[in-house]
Amino acid sequence: MKFLFNKSFRTAEEKVKLKKERLLLIMGGIITGMAFPPIPFNFLVFLGLVPYLMVITKRERLIDINRGTYLFSFVFSFTTIYWVGAFTEARDPFLMIAGGFLFFANPILFLIPSTLYYFTKKHINEKAAIWLFPFFWVVYEYVTMSTDLRFPWILLGNSLSDYNLYIQIADITGVLGISLVVVYINIFLFKIFERYQSEKKISPFYSLLLGLFVLIPIIYSIAKINNLTFEEKKVKVGIVQPNLDPYEKWSGGSLEEITGNYLKMSREAVKEGARIIFFPETALPVYLLNGAYGHIVDSLFNFVSNNNVYLLTGMPDFRFHGKKEDAPPNAKYSDIGEFYYTTHNAIYLFPPTRGQIQKYGKIKLVPFGEKTPFADQIPFLGSLIKWGVGLSGWNVGYDTSLFKLTIDNDTIKIFGAVCYESAFPDYVADYSGKGGNMIAILTNDSWYGKTSGPYQHMKMGILRAIENRKTVIRAANGGISCIISPYGEVEKESELFEKAILTGEVRLNDYETFYTQNPRLIPGIALTIAVWISGLVVIKRIKKKVKI
Repeated sequence: MKFLFNKSFRTAEEKVKLKKERLLLIMGGIITGMAFPPIPFNFLVFLGLVPYLMVITKRERLIDINRGTYLFSFVFSFTTIYWVGAFTEARDPFLMIAGGFLFFANPILFLIPSTLYYFTKKHINEKAAIWLFPFFWVVYEYVTMSTDLRFPWILLGNSLSDYNLYIQIADITGVLGISLVVVYINIFLFKIFERYQSEKKISPFYSLLLGLFVLIPIIYSIAKINNLTFEEKKVKVGIVQPNLDPYEKWSGGSLEEITGNYLKMSREAVKEGARIIFFPETALPVYLLNGAYGHIVDSLFNFVSNNNVYLLTGMPDFRFHGKKEDAPPNAKYSDIGEFYYTTHNAIYLFPPTRGQIQKYGKIKLVPFGEKTPFADQIPFLGSLIKWGVGLSGWNVGYDTSLFKLTIDNDTIKIFGAVCYESAFPDYVADYSGKGGNMIAILTNDSWYGKTSGPYQHMKMGILRAIENRKTVIRAANGGISCIISPYGEVEKESELFEKAILTGEVRLNDYETFYTQNPRLIPGIALTIAVWISGLVVIKRIKKKVKI
């Protein structure tokens, strides 16, 4: 990090220029950050990169470009994800430390597009660099979905979830395609401003391109909404939002009282005709099927059996594997019991027939919050770093997340995602494309209080619905629970931190979008361009050395 902050001698004129550039970068970071929920200024995302582009296009050295990029991205990140460490709650020191680390680490990934831009500008073609920059930005956003440090939260496309008449194109491009369009619009505005500044006239060429990039998604959205048809197959669902304090729930309490509260609310949903009941993530703070809670299991089975309903619920899951040869590679070992086991942040499906409980163990785990990054490669890290509320150390799941139900002789397939997994568009598309006709997101955003986090997370469900043209059911502990149509319309919605029951008839859709079938097309194109540019740079440098 030293290279970002080391100082060199500057003249008075250079210091004034640098101060102006820093103000532009800070302003750009704030403007871009203010485009994200719950601030209702989403349109600012089309402008926020302009001050940033004004600075980096004038800089020549890689170190100067990356310093400016880091400042911009730090301000942008802090403005949008200030809530990550749950500082407003201040109830878990490690979570706050992890959040603080993210503030400084996340902006480093923004150096990917700026470095690729520099390589293109310096070694390939100076004029082409700016036009390839949007693809470099997509590379950065895709990288945020990879590795154990993944955090794809502030994708530019996520900011436009409220613009229903603009984002329907996501069923072709996905959210990364929307980000690509957003960066191009910023570039057109930058070029228009640059031309006006130098020649005092508006460029008709860039204005035309700007108009096309604004109008084409709108025209497509209107046409799609007016012409898209679905099967008429529907089912009535009920969502239970208990609004339990997550810290108190995990520190102890009456399990019978918590379960009774869930079932009381569920009966109200059944009275309104619900055939599938949804509970939030980790609805009960115990490993329900480890043999010690048979009376709770019986009460849940009695409820679904007596009311002829299905229950899809988040639940901690303990799996006994016995010997090492019977256990998965990431299994833990109990010194006391001398056996191997795994624990998962899971989803259970309780059928009304008292049959086998279908399970899914969460695969995309939150870095630090649920899994210590690289603990599989460096095992001692897993025991070194733990959450105060006992949620860290989950094993990565390995089940299918497609739950199969039969209601009135119709087979229903629900893709179940746990909380953070809904931030991964390609992951949702992969499983949604395996025959799912509904998406369920079970979550608990209550850790972060009344901050931007729960609102930002809920809005991602809108994009997942449009990308795959599937109804999204979102069951949250303290909100925001909702039902989102395949068009991205929020049909039912709870308030944040209220005890609520939502019911509604939802569409069951087997339709697969172009995006569902090709979720990695745009990032694949972007990565190909990035590899091509990098390869050309390497070849040029090799040739230069050989000549010497």
